[in-house]
Amino acid sequence: MSNKKLVSMEDIVSLCKRRGFIFQGSEIYGGLAGTWDFGPLGVALKRNIMDLWWKTFVEDREDMYGVDAAILMDQKVWQASGHTATFTDPLVECSNCHSRFRADHLEGDKCPTCGKTGTFSEAKQFNMMFQTNVGSVADENSISYLRPETAQGIFTNYKNVVDSFYPDLPFGIAQQGKAFRNEISPRDFVFRSREFEQMEIEYFIDPKDWEKLFDAWVKDIEKFLSDLGLPESSVHKLEVPKDDLAHYSKRTIDFEFDFPHKRDELLGLAYRTDFDLMNIQNASGKSMEYTVKGTSTKFVPHVIEPSFGVERAIMAVLVSAYTEDEVNGEKRTYLKLPAHLAPVKIAVSPLLKNKPELVTKAREVYDMLKKQHGAVMWDDNGNIGKRYRRQDEIGTPECVVIDFQTLEDDTVTVRDRDTTEQKRVNIIELPGQYR
Repeated sequence: MSNKKLVSMEDIVSLCKRRGFIFQGSEIYGGLAGTWDFGPLGVALKRNIMDLWWKTFVEDREDMYGVDAAILMDQKVWQASGHTATFTDPLVECSNCHSRFRADHLEGDKCPTCGKTGTFSEAKQFNMMFQTNVGSVADENSISYLRPETAQGIFTNYKNVVDSFYPDLPFGIAQQGKAFRNEISPRDFVFRSREFEQMEIEYFIDPKDWEKLFDAWVKDIEKFLSDLGLPESSVHKLEVPKDDLAHYSKRTIDFEFDFPHKRDELLGLAYRTDFDLMNIQNASGKSMEYTVKGTSTKFVPHVIEPSFGVERAIMAVLVSAYTEDEVNGEKRTYLKLPAHLAPVKIAVSPLLKNKPELVTKAREVYDMLKKQHGAVMWDDNGNIGKRYRRQDEIGTPECVVIDFQTLEDDTVTVRDRDTTEQKRVNIIELPGQYR
């Protein structure tokens, strides 16, 4: 029987480094705080999560359009959105060791670095956008920023999508991509970093329908989180109080998850009214009005925004999948990942790597499954028990082993990750088994 232990951050970080999911950015040179590199298994898990999101919210819907906007945008975008003036965090500095922290992340007046008390400066606002210059001359007109969110690239393309496709309301525009924030104190592994990926949707609506559409989005998000394998007991919906709402929001729900460090925000769902499109209309002088088909009715649509962080989703998936049990008197750690998210779907092994006839047959099986499923790993390193443990730890749902009986009757051993049960399956039945 599996035992869902309280997963620590050390458990997750250690597994990710040891098994090639996530590495510290620039680690060979001592690392760069707030940056992370995804290894072969990590990038596969990330891609599977992002592909599931895209399929769920874009490909399987008739009311969604995808875009991929540029990371560098005209500085007027960030002026109109309010980011250049208000995208700030409160910064304090310790006068003893000169470490800097977000004031709202500190508990008490003791410096986490040097331990001194009463050494913090008064908080000042620190803009988190990474500033750069575009072109050969660095002056005020050449200033641009690495985008701190993907949403504004959607809003600036709203009119392009309407003019090109003229969709019926309600409709959404979706985008996945990199965002950058110069965090004062990046922390908690990949939860809060300086370079990350977002999956965001701006869903354009008639304001009279906002409440029922908002509720529908809550249900859609809950279904997606279930498809990620997140237990319902670990996901919490926090209705943000009116006094704490962002200035552009009329209603916001934060979906929180029980991460190892604490319960914290996984994603957000906000009703942004017409704040963003009106800002663009006022700043650009171009109408953002939508004309209802067959009528003379015009209005600036309102927006519901579901905003997902990829790295936070990855952390939640890993925490939910991390499982320990005991097999034959030995402790076993494995990732109980949903099969559709597993970086490796099948591992293929010859029982003995020094028997050419087994290796040749195993290669035939591997090539067949690789062509059929793609995410198939060849594994002949160590004895069969060690291979099973290694594949369990990276979340591979099933292992296929070619042994001497295979040479006689074309059956192989298929071993299940979760139950460790084994069964004999004919080779010709294998492709259909994993569809």
